[in-house]
Amino acid sequence: MRWIEASVPAVGDAELLCLQLEELGVGGMVVEDEQDFRHFLENNKQYWDYVDEELAARYSGVSRVKFYLSDDADGHALLQAVRSAGFEPEITFVEDSDWENNWREYYKPIEIGEKLAVVPEWEDYPDNGRKALRLDPGLIFGTGSHATTRMCLQAVSELARPGMRALDLGCGSGILGIAALLFGAEAVVGCDVDPKAPDVANANALLNGFSGERFVIYAGDLLSDMGLRRRLGEGYGLVLANIVSDVIIPLSGFVRQFMAKGAKFVCSGIIDGREAEVAAALEKNGLRILEHHCEEEWHCFVTEAAEEAL
Repeated sequence: MRWIEASVPAVGDAELLCLQLEELGVGGMVVEDEQDFRHFLENNKQYWDYVDEELAARYSGVSRVKFYLSDDADGHALLQAVRSAGFEPEITFVEDSDWENNWREYYKPIEIGEKLAVVPEWEDYPDNGRKALRLDPGLIFGTGSHATTRMCLQAVSELARPGMRALDLGCGSGILGIAALLFGAEAVVGCDVDPKAPDVANANALLNGFSGERFVIYAGDLLSDMGLRRRLGEGYGLVLANIVSDVIIPLSGFVRQFMAKGAKFVCSGIIDGREAEVAAALEKNGLRILEHHCEEEWHCFVTEAAEEAL
């Protein structure tokens, strides 16, 4: 089977471009930049004496987002959707075996803080005291490479406790909930608007030895589906939401219904320029900001219910 290899130039923030492509249905994206190119040259310099100036100029100061689509009606329909959204991807075709190798070479273990490493399922990882979270990174958003995910994972590694129940709102790949289980959480419940999320998240949970009642994922729109809110329940010691500002702001109005006394609410996916608006919504709805982290123009808040709001 052939695959379509598509590469979209990033004008500005490559991470924002990834989010825009994800909204169109694209998954399994990788970001290529000049640093990657220079690193590739350095590690393979035994194969050439010089680098063509045109090739070097192509990668100079430019980032690209690369992804793969099946060379069939579905893949071409998604490619057309990308073009209709105003993007102009460069296209090549690769055979199945080439695609598998090309796709996987970009994913290596990602170490988070001092306690955690996100490890692609096919990679070996040494026993160095970190908890290894195994993941199939190409299926859906949430691989550990994005700044928002890294900040949330760091928070989980510090806040998750044995016996705690955790709730992941907008769970994607399931990465945050799985991390909570690795750090001792008794059970995790999650939800996502993407109908693929339950299957993907459960598959990743199985890679880490979790299933059944310890890891339950629903598909649905938390903002509009009151039945979903009831199914999610209450009494969680840790609530996580790595989504976008336009969801976090209305979510802040009712997230406390899920939280046990003393629980923490961690939210990220907040791009530069929206952090003050999100902070105001959190505080207005009785959530006191304990920590504010920023990485690569993305923001993360760690909050708890203010005493006067209980």
